[in-house]
Amino acid sequence: MELSLSTSLPSFSFFLFFFLLVLSVSSEASRRKGEERASTPPRGWNSYDSFCWTVSEEEFLQNAEILSQKLHAQGYEYVVVDYLWYRRKVPGAYVDSLGFDVIDEWGRMIPDPVRWPSSRGGKGFTEVANKVHSMGLKFGIHTMRGISTQAVNAKTPILDTTTGSAYQESGRVWHAQDIGMKEKACAWMQHGFMSVNTDLGAGKAFLRSLYQQYASWGVDFIKNDCVFGDDLNINEITYISEVLKELDRPILYSLSPGTSVTPDMAKAVSGLSNLYRITADDWDSWGDVASHFDVARDFSAAKMIGASGLLGKSWPDLDMLPLGYLTDPGSNEGPHRRCRLNLKEQRTQMTLWSMAKSPLMFGGDLRNIDDTTFSLITNPTLLEINSYSSNNVEFPYIRGSSSPRGRKHRRSGMYPTRVEEPEVEVLGLTSCKDPKASGWLVKELDQDLERICWKENMEGRFGEPFCLYKRNTLVESDEEIMYGSQYQGALHLLASENAKYCLNASPRRKITSSEFTRGSFSHCTRNANQMWEFHGNGTLISSYSGLCAIMKKVKANAGAAGARSWIATGRSGEIYLAFFNLNPDNMVIAAEVSDLAKALPGHSVSSCVGKEIWSGSDLGHPTNDTIATTVGSHDSALYVLKCN
Repeated sequence: MELSLSTSLPSFSFFLFFFLLVLSVSSEASRRKGEERASTPPRGWNSYDSFCWTVSEEEFLQNAEILSQKLHAQGYEYVVVDYLWYRRKVPGAYVDSLGFDVIDEWGRMIPDPVRWPSSRGGKGFTEVANKVHSMGLKFGIHTMRGISTQAVNAKTPILDTTTGSAYQESGRVWHAQDIGMKEKACAWMQHGFMSVNTDLGAGKAFLRSLYQQYASWGVDFIKNDCVFGDDLNINEITYISEVLKELDRPILYSLSPGTSVTPDMAKAVSGLSNLYRITADDWDSWGDVASHFDVARDFSAAKMIGASGLLGKSWPDLDMLPLGYLTDPGSNEGPHRRCRLNLKEQRTQMTLWSMAKSPLMFGGDLRNIDDTTFSLITNPTLLEINSYSSNNVEFPYIRGSSSPRGRKHRRSGMYPTRVEEPEVEVLGLTSCKDPKASGWLVKELDQDLERICWKENMEGRFGEPFCLYKRNTLVESDEEIMYGSQYQGALHLLASENAKYCLNASPRRKITSSEFTRGSFSHCTRNANQMWEFHGNGTLISSYSGLCAIMKKVKANAGAAGARSWIATGRSGEIYLAFFNLNPDNMVIAAEVSDLAKALPGHSVSSCVGKEIWSGSDLGHPTNDTIATTVGSHDSALYVLKCN
């Protein structure tokens, strides 16, 4: 049969058009996949500080629309639904309740259809993501460690995404209770989630089905919680990172929380993620703000800012910005109050976050953002520093003096800006590669009783080294016998010989960044959070996180006094110099121009001109001597300098 030319040409043109369209879509997907991820610190909005877990689809999209209209031009591009988007908002439901979550037939969390009506019919977050993308933004969600207790209790089968049916291995179908590690429940949400056994094919299959589903919804950002800090779960982080690498769409990977995080601990995950928290939760208190100075200094000194990450870069995360209109931690209520930080304290927070190149995730309800808050989070100098500055480090070469009103500053009145504060000794965690971790020894009291003690002479209440009583863990049920086989030789550690309370590795509640834990104790159970292994090299390892216990000294007052300074260089050769006054009174802070080069290798500085951005004041004329200014209590000063 012959085809006429008039019949064949349109048919050929259609197929050619279709082929080119597919090629174009494929090329665009490949281009996006190949782009460097998190080339600058990510910026956006997260629902947690204003809604806790209760945010609805309508409220979320209203905030997204405002971000698109008012903040997208300043680089704020991610909108993130924080935790428990799958929890039904009904009487009895709260942050650690059990039995109120919506899961699919494979045990995976899906949005509560009452709060997220567009998710009905198995759509998940697809329609919400489409609306966010149509605004020119990117969509993110919060996830918890492993698998939900509700799925384990329901014995849901595991999806094998390669077959579209239940996962089978060794001649049987695998279910949620086969992969959930009950003894590794999230320490601060024990009724909610537990680790998945990633040594099992079924455990890997569950995580793979989870993150492939998120990609199919159009997710661009994952905040994975209860997997870092005291709750470190390196096996899950590693496998999820592998899954994200294989996906057709780029997804930024964020780790949380940051309780007790050190640079050594972070080095194990920075290459597997794009941002990771380095503090506990930050809320709107001055103590929380002040507690970030030491940890930010430590991570910049360790060269962790902008280090190699998951298919791009990684950024130490100082947590969200709790500014504007907020809720309260753990609340069942949405935004109902203003930020408790005064303007000076907010300015200090935003300046430190920018100088330390932390991700900037605004937490307030954008529907009620005021002009002052908007001006602060869109300050062009701060955003330029946050995205494009380099050589960001704490600058220690400053001096300060008290500045009573009306008294002129005199250089002779200077004194060291670090105020010696009382320290307390606390039990902490660190990477087992840390040389300090090998500091424990066993002291035998009698044939049946031993203590594990810290070698250094850290004096306790009675002038003795810090010690814990050692007891073999008790088996209470057949199920615990099954789990116990994984923890042969694990110990409980008690504060006294006859105590019924055992040492926890991770706090059993969420703490804020200004809090520190002395080592919390609770009723002894066969939970990995209370199981420890003593090794002959002097290390004491947590069975929950794989981290090692150490004794460390911390400041008794998290809101440290004194003054701080940071320095960085700009992409046009400018020098950024920030002063911070952590004192309750005004302070004159000064730096010698000749000292600037000490923090900037390869630079020589002889004189500078410039401007302080908060006051708008100029240095007046080139100076080769001292840069000094009065900084109010809890306030900051930020200079943009051009130096020769």
